[in-house]
Amino acid sequence: MAIPLGFLELILAAICYISFSMFRQRHVKVYEWPLLGMLPSLAREVGRIHERCEELLRATGGTFLFKGPWFLHMDMMVTVDPSDVHHIMSSKYFNFPKGNEFREIFEVLGDGIFNSDYDLWRRHRKITHALINNQRFVRFLARMNYEKLARGLIPVLNHVASKGVVVDMQDVFQRLTFDTTCMFVTGYDPECLSLDFKDVPFSRALDEAEEAIFARHVVPKSVWKLQRWLGFGNEKKLKHAWDTLDDVIGGLIARKRKDMMDGMVSEDDAKGVDMLTSLMTDQLYSDGFKQDDKFLRDTILNLMIAGRDTTSSSLTWFLWLVVTHPSVEKKIRDEINTVIPESQLGKPRIFEAEESNKLVYLHAAFCEALRLYPPVPFQHKAPIKPDILPSGHGVDPNMKIMFSLYAMGRMETIWGEDSCEFKPERWITEKNMIRHEPSYKFLAFNAGPRTCIGRQVAFTQMKAIGATILHNYNFEMVKDHIVAPNVSIILYMKHGLKVRVTSRWP
Repeated sequence: MAIPLGFLELILAAICYISFSMFRQRHVKVYEWPLLGMLPSLAREVGRIHERCEELLRATGGTFLFKGPWFLHMDMMVTVDPSDVHHIMSSKYFNFPKGNEFREIFEVLGDGIFNSDYDLWRRHRKITHALINNQRFVRFLARMNYEKLARGLIPVLNHVASKGVVVDMQDVFQRLTFDTTCMFVTGYDPECLSLDFKDVPFSRALDEAEEAIFARHVVPKSVWKLQRWLGFGNEKKLKHAWDTLDDVIGGLIARKRKDMMDGMVSEDDAKGVDMLTSLMTDQLYSDGFKQDDKFLRDTILNLMIAGRDTTSSSLTWFLWLVVTHPSVEKKIRDEINTVIPESQLGKPRIFEAEESNKLVYLHAAFCEALRLYPPVPFQHKAPIKPDILPSGHGVDPNMKIMFSLYAMGRMETIWGEDSCEFKPERWITEKNMIRHEPSYKFLAFNAGPRTCIGRQVAFTQMKAIGATILHNYNFEMVKDHIVAPNVSIILYMKHGLKVRVTSRWP
């Protein structure tokens, strides 16, 4: 039955997609077709899904019911209502796990922290929290980040500045954070960020996997399962990407085991230790897990995605926003000068955590970039039992609940009439401190029990990079370059961030 049903769904969706493209009723918010619901409308709008969600949620007061085909259980409650978010993420947390469907869609992540619920998730979180807060790792992170800026980012930017060539800073940031994350997690530097901009199969595989995962959100389950069974389309790409991820991570684990046996892995507390070494040598991080290759593979992959994708996306949107707002750029540079010794003003400099953590306005600028362009633009939950949300909408186990973080950051009802403006000042109090905003309003780092435990690590790394590049270089946007969000589970720029770089110092 699966194959004929899948073909029927695919054909009907295609017919309605073509029909709706030819018959556009602009006065209708979202046209609901008989039997097929709003699925054809979603197909037509998928290329601008983030903007469309914003429009719909503005028009409907913050909560919108997407009606899918009646025979596929694709109904989805889309909300940005802070009271709903708090209810789902905190008050009634146990009734809204990620659920089996989430686990199925993100199956490439295995049994890692992003894919788990309840006891399994608590054990993963306990281990990750202990790893991140271990002083050996903190020292290792600070040293590796500084070395990567000095030996990777600065040489690359100096090179493109001297040549006067156009560079895609999104690509640069992806390479930088891929290297640093790989170093933090495994202790090895893949040297993705280099003057030759070499191809890195693992990084490309992550991108392809994320695109396929997004596709699974917007097509019927039986359709993508049919694609997987037949081996074509996004599912074919996902399979190849999955194989690459497994091969590379398996090789890193085998290399680490060999290096440990050969006595080549240092556990010098003064220098610090990467996460993989800690996981493989310290029983404190087992917590009942069998320390086999599957556990290590899933843990590494989940941490790699958390470190590479979210940080590089944040840096990309931050740089674009700052460059296109000269007054903000000047304020950041003026603030940077206040933490530099007077004898070193007007000279090239790499910033470490101790200095960049003093920069309040820079921190506020990153918060504002994250509000407008959250790295993970949406997330979904699945209720176990029927419930009534604070907004008055009913939900049940046959529907998903979707948060649009992209739309949430632009709601006037949440952020005021200037909600679409890039305004770092909104984050600063009268005492020149960062204003606390509740997580159910500012959801970039999740909320409730699942609040991101790597938040401080992310800000520390981003501020060190942000201060370093803005102090040392000027960035000029390429004329007529189009900046628009892509369609994936990570909010990147569809066409990259093309700029010219010049040094600020002779």
